[in-house]
Amino acid sequence: MTQCTPADLTSRPNLVLPLAIGLFCLTWSSAFAAGKIALADCPPLLLLCMRFLLAGALMLGVAILLRRGPWPTGRDLAAHLLAGLLGNAVYLGFSYSGLVTVSSGLTALIISANPILTALLARPLLGEPLGRRTLVGLGLGLAGVALILRHRLGAGAEDVHGVLLILVALVALSASAITYKRLKPRGDLLVANGIQALASGLALAPFALGLEDVGAIHWTPRFVAAFTFLVLTASVAAYLLWLWLLNRYSATRASAWHFVMPPLGLLIGWAVLGEPVAAIDLIGIVPVAIGIAMVTRKS
Repeated sequence: MTQCTPADLTSRPNLVLPLAIGLFCLTWSSAFAAGKIALADCPPLLLLCMRFLLAGALMLGVAILLRRGPWPTGRDLAAHLLAGLLGNAVYLGFSYSGLVTVSSGLTALIISANPILTALLARPLLGEPLGRRTLVGLGLGLAGVALILRHRLGAGAEDVHGVLLILVALVALSASAITYKRLKPRGDLLVANGIQALASGLALAPFALGLEDVGAIHWTPRFVAAFTFLVLTASVAAYLLWLWLLNRYSATRASAWHFVMPPLGLLIGWAVLGEPVAAIDLIGIVPVAIGIAMVTRKS
């Protein structure tokens, strides 16, 4: 079954690949700090619902204007809906609920454990091999993440309940990647991402409207700027790049780039929100970086 690859991302692969990976890591990591800013003026589920609906409408509108296709139907549509609900509604629904009481840096750190869980699931479900180098690399990444997480929780700087919500989000993100690779839905990436975002917004709408107060939204300049950033940079750019990486690589190799999120998430949280970064945080980044290199390097 042939999967789609946008022409603009494959015409010059030697230049595009590092640029695409760099943009993915930067946009995905920065979304946690932007989300933290937006949550100060809007409840989490309402924020996500509006973000997904607007992003989905924008992408599908552009796809129609550009006559992108083919549009998925039947099994492919069902696969996009399932992967999108797991990777958008469930993943971000729980992570943003936890982000209310947890720092953006730690949130990015926990989510960066995604490669470990994805690799463990990919072996029995997708038949992806786990060689010795991959196992060592994943182990180093996990050790670095665990070191920073243990320090932060031990110091009492984070809310345990919020951390548990983000752990559920981590499982949903890995499940989404496995679902996408297992079902291999066909279709244009812009159309696929638009469908996934719009479906997630519609799925969250009854929960957001039933559990949260619309009057709690404050349309301050700070909120408008953060919300716009989340729609265009996170939901559109980051997720398009994520689907492209999943199409190009195995679930294990594509997910390995989530190990980049701890250093970027911590540094962005420090620079934008003034969140503290301890020396132990920087030390923990070293095995993470080595682990990424081991997992993503070609045999």
